[in-house]
Amino acid sequence: MLSKFDDFPIHQTSEPLMVPNTSDRNFYNRTWFNGYAPDGSFYFGIGIAIYPHRGIMDCAFSVVRPNEPQYCFFGSRKTPKDHSETIVGPFELKITSPMRSAKVSLRSNISGLSCELVFEAKTQPIQEARQVLWSGSRRIMDATRFAQFGQWTGEIKTPSGKIEVIPSDTIGTKDRSWGVRNVGEPELGGAPKLPSGICFIWAPLVWNDYVSHAIFFDDKDGFPIVREGLEAPLYEVKTISEKIDEDIITKFAASHSLDYEKNTRWAQKAEIAFTNLDGDKKIISLKPRLRFMMKGLGYGHPEWKQGVWKGNLEIGQDCFESEKLDPLLPENLHIQQVVGANDGQNQGVGVLEQIIFGPYSPAGFKGFNDGFSES
Repeated sequence: MLSKFDDFPIHQTSEPLMVPNTSDRNFYNRTWFNGYAPDGSFYFGIGIAIYPHRGIMDCAFSVVRPNEPQYCFFGSRKTPKDHSETIVGPFELKITSPMRSAKVSLRSNISGLSCELVFEAKTQPIQEARQVLWSGSRRIMDATRFAQFGQWTGEIKTPSGKIEVIPSDTIGTKDRSWGVRNVGEPELGGAPKLPSGICFIWAPLVWNDYVSHAIFFDDKDGFPIVREGLEAPLYEVKTISEKIDEDIITKFAASHSLDYEKNTRWAQKAEIAFTNLDGDKKIISLKPRLRFMMKGLGYGHPEWKQGVWKGNLEIGQDCFESEKLDPLLPENLHIQQVVGANDGQNQGVGVLEQIIFGPYSPAGFKGFNDGFSES
């Protein structure tokens, strides 16, 4: 299990670097990006991950524009011996400069999607709070994540036409995570146990000269499991330091409030509150501009779910219109929306990601397939 990375003095355990520190079959290592126009005229998502104990590497690329279908590409292969070989058929991710720039290429394929895109960072990497979830005495999620804000350059081709991706008009977020989380096929055997309710919200926002970020995990009663709010400096690509370092981050106590579209679990507007150590509160109002279905990147997709073995060098595609989907099917609960942001003094833009699965008393959800009702 030796790799080229074992030649560097960076080990944290007695094992070679390619050996995870757990035998949990759900250990994963993922690189994920989004890119979007501030006015909501397009959104694209990118993901690639390795599941070493499942022997799988998979990827996805998906694009949506207003009044057009959301187009999706999926790819899967056996995990390569060299984990830095992030290539799946026509898809390739190159980390051209760690935590500074990356290139994503998708050659022509059956989905009708292709791209040549370059991501450039405009913030230092921002480590999020450790995310640990339990089911009884078992740790079912234990992940480290960092986020990074930036810009995109390049071109995307879809069955509906071409998208010119211009840095001045395209915002991007990079999300790196690794650890253990539920992926792939569910485990079998043992006494039956219904999953509990969970609410997850992730809101990276871009302002004039800084970024803000909020992360929430709530249990079925709305009790906070993880809640974090922060602000960090935003740079230009040419002025950000070449040195990878922790930046000056201001942290806040954070809370959230969602208003839902009728008969769905999708937010029609939201508020996030940041409170500093002096008790001063900032209310950030969010208004959606464009919806993206996360199943387009394999999150809960009925056929191309993340971490499921599809065969070596297999590719697939999907296409759907979000307005025609049943919003209460489990595969359609998880969304991101491009949002406008307003804190009463400043205007910003960003993304609101959410999934509410199972009972969640703050919204009045009692089961697994009920939507919001004013009654």
